[in-house]
Amino acid sequence: MAAAAVRYLRSAEACPGREPVEALPPPVLRCVGDDERAPVPAAEFRRVLGNFATGVVVVTAPGTAGRAPAGFACQSFSSLSLDPPLVAFMVGRTSTTWPRIARAGVFCVNVLSVEQGPLCRAFAVSGADKFAGVPFDAAPASGSPRLAGALAWIDCTIHAVHTGGDHLIVVGRVDALGTTGTPTAPLLFHRGRFL
Repeated sequence: MAAAAVRYLRSAEACPGREPVEALPPPVLRCVGDDERAPVPAAEFRRVLGNFATGVVVVTAPGTAGRAPAGFACQSFSSLSLDPPLVAFMVGRTSTTWPRIARAGVFCVNVLSVEQGPLCRAFAVSGADKFAGVPFDAAPASGSPRLAGALAWIDCTIHAVHTGGDHLIVVGRVDALGTTGTPTAPLLFHRGRFL
């Protein structure tokens, strides 16, 4: 999956106006052997880390090659750098949406409001038409879907992709951003439920 992402990103180098993305050397990965115990049980990892409340976003990308737009719900999003302006999100290596976003080379992060729990659930489902009945317009730099009702949006070009265990760490260069001025709270995820 990581190699496929790098191929998609390298193909973006041919697009005028985009800075080339440099592939990093492959990391040295080590799996836990059959005769070793995992350092932390997965269920315990989930339970403890679930105490950390996170914001919830929907990452979207425009459709390519005649396909519909792509999008998925994500709770692992963060600002990364002011100079240059960078953000990051993490996506599972088994995601079927990520290759479509990687192919587009651009994405928009939609910061969800507390009222958008049902929208988040719709974007968390695999294989469904996630955009059915969802109002959106095109983000100004990338053309990615900018979802109506979101508190804020961050329009990005993929800058780098790093491996991180069973996930990929996607770094985006911010090309445009804004808020909707909606006077409401953000959607939060804590201990397996929305707040």
